Amino acid sequence: MSGTATVTGLYRYPVKGLSPEPLPEAALEKGETLAWDRAFAIENGSADFDPANPKHFPKIKFLMLMRDEKLAKLRTRFDTATTTLDISDASGELARGDLMSPEGRAAIEAFMSSYMKDELRGAPRLVHAPGFSHSDAPYKLLSIINLVTVREVEKLIGKPIDPLRFRANVYVEGLDPWEDHGWIGKQMMLGGAKLKGFHKIPRCAATNVDPTTAARDMEIPKTLQRVYGHVDLGIYVEVEGPGTVRPGDRLTLI
Repeated sequence: MSGTATVTGLYRYPVKGLSPEPLPEAALEKGETLAWDRAFAIENGSADFDPANPKHFPKIKFLMLMRDEKLAKLRTRFDTATTTLDISDASGELARGDLMSPEGRAAIEAFMSSYMKDELRGAPRLVHAPGFSHSDAPYKLLSIINLVTVREVEKLIGKPIDPLRFRANVYVEGLDPWEDHGWIGKQMMLGGAKLKGFHKIPRCAATNVDPTTAARDMEIPKTLQRVYGHVDLGIYVEVEGPGTVRPGDRLTLI
């Protein structure tokens, strides 16, 4: 057990189900997730989310990779200064809109109405509430992936696994395989922030989707269940003390 790892990547996902954005640094606040992480989501044919009284819904309510792998073909960029989302693919820009304005949301919804027409159960609706995160977990957490564990699973699958399949906030190198699973309930330092292990992360069929090609070409949860008797990989942590984290910083068990 090494007890210490190095951060190799930081990512946020401004719109649930859409592409990740690498970050050069992140200021973590107590009880919060990364700023703008899963700040928006796209309801699939319903209008149940109330921005004035936000609550957690299962991810199947929204457009998401577990079921809608076509989303992985899109590349998105979110500008926090203008709250504008750009959506593109290999052909160029497909849609653009300020997600905090009715007109901007309508532009993104119109694009999704066309692009995802075969997967929609009704009109798509882009939703947001200040300070609310549309995470798979009903809490404000960070997700951490141990890259050594990913390489252990690669041996079982028989081909390379892009770690971005796991859609984590923090990727770390230097631990033993599965070591992080023993950190639930324990305190750790991530750069200048203090964390506490919260829960192992159960993996879903979203991990079977290649984040570049959108091909559903692996069976990661099924393989985990067959070999290890569970579908967990990575951990959720809660921020107990504020601080800044950057790639190259240490994650250290206290």
